[in-house]
Amino acid sequence: MKHRYIPMTGQDEAEMLAVIGADTIEALFADIPAAIRYEGVLPMSGPLDEPALLRHMRLLAGRNANFDEYVSFLGAGIYDHHIPVVINHVISRSEFYTAYTPYQPEISQGELQAIFEFQSYICELTGMKVANASMYDGATALAEAAALAGGYTKRSRIVVSSAIHPEAKEIVRTSARGLNLDIVEVAANNGLTDLEALESALTDDTAAVLIQSPNFFGAIEDARAIEPVIHGRGGLLVMSVNPLSLALLEAPGELGADIVVGDAQPLGIPASLGGPTCGFFAVTDALMRRIPGRIVGQTVDKEGRRGFVLTLQAREQHIRREKATSNICSNQALLALCASVYMSTLGKTGMQEAALLNVRKAHYAADKIASLRDPHTAAPVFELPFQAPFFNEFVVKLPQALDAAKLNAKLLRKGFIGGYDLALADPSLSGHMLIAVTERRTKDEIDRFVHELEECCR
Repeated sequence: MKHRYIPMTGQDEAEMLAVIGADTIEALFADIPAAIRYEGVLPMSGPLDEPALLRHMRLLAGRNANFDEYVSFLGAGIYDHHIPVVINHVISRSEFYTAYTPYQPEISQGELQAIFEFQSYICELTGMKVANASMYDGATALAEAAALAGGYTKRSRIVVSSAIHPEAKEIVRTSARGLNLDIVEVAANNGLTDLEALESALTDDTAAVLIQSPNFFGAIEDARAIEPVIHGRGGLLVMSVNPLSLALLEAPGELGADIVVGDAQPLGIPASLGGPTCGFFAVTDALMRRIPGRIVGQTVDKEGRRGFVLTLQAREQHIRREKATSNICSNQALLALCASVYMSTLGKTGMQEAALLNVRKAHYAADKIASLRDPHTAAPVFELPFQAPFFNEFVVKLPQALDAAKLNAKLLRKGFIGGYDLALADPSLSGHMLIAVTERRTKDEIDRFVHELEECCR
C-alpha cells in the first residue's frame, strides 16, 4: 500500500472496478467533458512527514486572529464571553463527549438528566412552560418557530422585523419557501421595530410576528407594546433573545411571548470561529405538542425512583415525515451541556452580575466613543445614531472619511478585532459599525480601543 493509513490495497481497487465494470479509475470520469476537466497539478506541496505537516498546520492556524492574542469588540451573533474552566472538564468526560441520542433510557440516565436540566434552566430564564432538548442554533430555531406558528394557526403570513439578525432572516425565508409561508418584512426606526409599520403589515392571515430583543443593532425592543397588536389579530408573538440578557431583563413569558428562541452561545460555548453553537426553543403549554426537536421528561420507575425519558415523541424520524412537527432530527446535547454547566456554575446571582458587567462596560465604551471631539471644531467625531436602550452592543456612525473595512484593518494591526461593518448587512448603513462589549473587556482595553479609534481618525 502507498498510504498505510488508507486501508485500500491494489487488489481491493481491482475488485471494486471489476464489480462496477470499469477498467481503470480514470474510466469513472469518462462522462465529464474534457473541456471542463482540470488539467494540470493542483497548487499543493508534496507529501510532508508528520513533524513538517504539524509545523505547516500551526502556521496556518496562526493566521487566525483569536481571542487569546487579540482584544475583540466584534459581536453580531457570536461573542467573547468568559468560559469557566470547569465546563471543558465536564464536557470532556467520555460519557458526554461521545454520547448520541439517548433512545435507551435505561443506559442513558446521565445524558437525559443533563438535557432535562438544560430544559429547566431555559424555562427559568425565558418564563415559558416547556423547552426542548436544544436546536442546531438560534437562527434555525427562529425558522422552526415560524413553521410552528404557520401550522398551529393555519395561516400563511409571517411578519418579520428588519431588526432581526440578517442571517436569521435569510434562514427563515429559505424555510418558509418550502412551507408556502409568505414572509413580510417591516422596517426599523431608530434601531427598533417600527410599531406603526408593524400594525399596517398585520392581516387576518398573519400567523406570527417575529422580533429579536436585544435586536441585531443591540437595541431592546418594546415587546410589551407589540404583544397586544399581534394577539389582537389572533397571531403568535415569537421572540428571539440573548439568554444572558434575561438575567436582567424581564422574561419574555411575562411579556406575553408565545414562542421564545435564541442561541446559547453566550452561556459558556466557545466562539470557535463561528460555531457550532446551540439553539433553544421554549413555548407555552398550548404549543407543547407542536414543539420541534426532543423533550426529556421526568418520571419514576416501578420502584418509585426518579428517572428521565424522551417524551412526546411523535416527531421527526419517529413517524412519517409529512406528519412530523419538524424534520430536524438531531440536537446539540454536548453544547447544551456547556450551557447547563455555565448556569450551574454562575448561579442566579453570578449570571446577574455577568449581565450587569456587560451593560455597564458597553455603556462606558459608548459614552467614551461619543465623547471624542474634533480638536479644531469641537464637534463629535463619532455619533451614536440610535437612542434606544441597549444591552452589550451598540451602533456607531463613523466620520464620513473613514471606511469601516479600512478602520478594522488598522485596528487589527494594533491588536484589536473591531466591530461589525453594517454595510455588509445593509448598504444603506455604510459607514456604521456594530460594537460589542462583554464582561471580558477591561477598562484598560476599552480605553486603549477608544484611543486607537481616535488615532485612526487623524
